[in-house]
Amino acid sequence: MNRIYQAALLALALASSARSAAAAPALAYFGEPKYPPGFDHFDYVNPSAPRGGTLALSIVSQNSSFDKFNPFSLKGKPAPGLSELVFETLTVLSLDEPNTQYGLLADDIRLAADERSVEFHLHPAARFSDGSRLTADDVRHSFTTLTGRRASPRFKAYFGEIEAVEVVDPETVRFRFERAGRDLAFVAGSLPVFSSRWGKVEGRAPVAFDELRFERPIATGPYTIERATSGQDIVYLKNPDYWGSQTPSRRGMFHFQRVTYKLYKDADTQVAALRAGEFDFFAETRMRYWCCQFIGQRFDRGELLKEVVPHRNPPAMNGWVVNLRKPRFQDIRVREALNLAQDFEWVNDKIFAGEFERVTSYFSGTELAATGLPGPDELALLEPHRGEIPEAAFGPMYQQPTTRPPSSIRGNLTRALELLAQAGWHNVDGELRNAAGEPFVLTVEGSRKQNPYLDAYYNNLSKLGIQLRKRVSDAASSRKTVNEFDFDFASIALRESRMPGPELWRAFNSKDADVAGSENIIGVRSAAVDELIQLILDAKTEAAQRSAARALDRVLIHSHYVVPWRYLTQHYLIYAERLGRPEVRPSFYNGYDWTMQTWWDAGQSSASLARAPTGDAGLGRAPGKTALLGLAALGAVGVGLFG
Repeated sequence: MNRIYQAALLALALASSARSAAAAPALAYFGEPKYPPGFDHFDYVNPSAPRGGTLALSIVSQNSSFDKFNPFSLKGKPAPGLSELVFETLTVLSLDEPNTQYGLLADDIRLAADERSVEFHLHPAARFSDGSRLTADDVRHSFTTLTGRRASPRFKAYFGEIEAVEVVDPETVRFRFERAGRDLAFVAGSLPVFSSRWGKVEGRAPVAFDELRFERPIATGPYTIERATSGQDIVYLKNPDYWGSQTPSRRGMFHFQRVTYKLYKDADTQVAALRAGEFDFFAETRMRYWCCQFIGQRFDRGELLKEVVPHRNPPAMNGWVVNLRKPRFQDIRVREALNLAQDFEWVNDKIFAGEFERVTSYFSGTELAATGLPGPDELALLEPHRGEIPEAAFGPMYQQPTTRPPSSIRGNLTRALELLAQAGWHNVDGELRNAAGEPFVLTVEGSRKQNPYLDAYYNNLSKLGIQLRKRVSDAASSRKTVNEFDFDFASIALRESRMPGPELWRAFNSKDADVAGSENIIGVRSAAVDELIQLILDAKTEAAQRSAARALDRVLIHSHYVVPWRYLTQHYLIYAERLGRPEVRPSFYNGYDWTMQTWWDAGQSSASLARAPTGDAGLGRAPGKTALLGLAALGAVGVGLFG
């Protein structure tokens, strides 16, 4: 009996050893993770930074309000900051590697050899805000809820290739995939997790997930909601019992005792509030504001600083789209004509002081972007779809229209009229009409206020003979028309991603073209696009990913689904002088997330300053930081990239 018991113990030890050998606390998409098992913290954080103090942020809300604490349901407007501060995921990406995930709620990741499943072992210290322990059942509940009918359909699309989530034991959960794919381990790792007890109060009927409004989330994040006033602000308080403070992927982060979001009704009010000292940090993208609005005594006294900060973020496709579900937009020549009416250079020079670059690719600024003629590897992927995709995709990469000499807006509009005529739309007495005499009408939505760059575009469309009908709407009604595909013309902005496949799949896969609320708002239905995105997702090597991405880039760009807009190659930051930050800056980061996660309040007290690291970083000044008063000084500041 004793020998049997010893054998059982040995078997358990061997099984545990085998599991540990197969599992790892990190997973790189290609190559090996930068940080080894047992690392202490990421290089771009400062674990010795003082804790406490406050960070006040701002957000513009057209109706100056929010009506729920649930960021995952379709209806309503969630309070800002929930996803960043309250909810956590199984893994997180490091900010100084192209694409490596590290365990957060999970402390081990085990990808199956056939890449058709992944197991996450949950961190034994992980706790919800109510003190209860995170279990595999909670992970499964979160997945089932987010992919169910009571959550936004975007989550069902995003997690659509995960066919099942299984509870292996209370601390281990397995995700099974519909196909083999290393990328799906990253998709699974990005699952937001919350407690099944959220919305349940003893003695009352449980609140349905899509009916959750101001019920406090039960989640694992570093902050909880201290108070909220719809139409005014929301204050997050650091959880004193936050479970993850010493976890390597969280150590040295979230130093502020409180993070506040203040709501403003418009950008001008927001800028005035910043000058008055109502909040501490702002990342600007409007160059007409950057050059001329951030002035005043607080800037003169050095209490507010302006800085241009480099980054290496891959730009995301953004711009304007038409609704392919409407017949007149299904002709590719019509869509190209709409693109030709955009005078990017005029807007960039006159309004944005030349600070923006135009998006020319779905992978602008990266080696995934297609250029010149397709290579043999790209042609091999394109050839099976000849006849379905634009023939131009087999030739030189499309060059976005320009008005730089010798080109001109007059020449571009002339070419646009030629394309429209080929599509059956002729300009007769200044009006664009088809053979049946029907006018070309484009309904656009927006506020009553002038939009300096869209109004310039609309003016060029009018020159083509297009009739513009403006439907005045607020943000909520505009979202509703887009979610229900009841629109002609809308803006689009894909999320910046170092792993582009899942984001492109959400935006272009054929299955979601008629699913209300999905991210395929354009209505793209293309077997070629589906297959090429799938090849990106399935790529086992960087070379295979590059070939598929470049082939896809040619198809999407030559299809003229989007009138491309702009991107910045650096962050334009305004912040309170008292804020400190680590000396090491990450490569891939969002300005707001970087600040919330790694900066600190260096001016909260003399005791805090004494604990801060010596040198510029500990006193709220990073090496090379320069206070700027206008665009004339930009040449003296660091340069870089964005994302």
